[in-house]
Amino acid sequence: MRTGLVLAIVIAAAAGCGTEPPAPAPSAPPPSPTASPSPSPVLSPSAPRSPSPAAGALTTTTGVRTSDGWEITVYYTAVERFHDGEPVQVTGCPRLDCTNGDHDLGSYPSGFVDAVREEGTGLTISGKYLNWSYDVGYWLDTAPRTSDGGSLVPYVSAATDPDVLPRGTRFTIVSCGRQDDGSAPPAAVCAALRDADWEITDEFTPGLGGPRHLDAYIGPETGPGFTESPWYLTLSGARLALG
Repeated sequence: MRTGLVLAIVIAAAAGCGTEPPAPAPSAPPPSPTASPSPSPVLSPSAPRSPSPAAGALTTTTGVRTSDGWEITVYYTAVERFHDGEPVQVTGCPRLDCTNGDHDLGSYPSGFVDAVREEGTGLTISGKYLNWSYDVGYWLDTAPRTSDGGSLVPYVSAATDPDVLPRGTRFTIVSCGRQDDGSAPPAAVCAALRDADWEITDEFTPGLGGPRHLDAYIGPETGPGFTESPWYLTLSGARLALG
């Protein structure tokens, strides 16, 4: 998982890093499994926040702070019905109020379990979410989760290391930069990333982040072989506008 859960939150007491139709067409972004949230507030150039020391070179132009040289990766919710492999029995917590539980959480295709371990969250055929975190293990839940127990929101939630950008920092992607091979990213993918209003609500599993590296949550995978689709990519040299 790209995110880790800070399990100082005890949901039992408070009510409350990361998871077969045709492959997705690159002309449209993956759909959200739930209704899209209201857009994040427009960034206000009149009240800029103090930049993080690890945020890279900052430039202020007409009141908007931009930061260059970012690496952007994406993470997603795995979908059980798009995966196969031998059944694997999973043990863990039946809900998010314990760590490293030993309850039987069911058996799932090995490919799905691997994807949940990599991405942090997966939607099961039963409609529940099988989540994983390095400090909790597996657990069943009603939603894909951020590291503090909140819900991941497609094209809003993003993760960094805590000392790179503070939780709650809002930003937009001004320039997508380039892919690993030096080519420009697919236009539809870049447009979807640029049109979103992002917020740091999550954090990397220790060791997977780094300076000027952020992970953008794009929702559930839309078909088998999703990691080979244009939507699963790494960008370098991206530019952010920070709020």
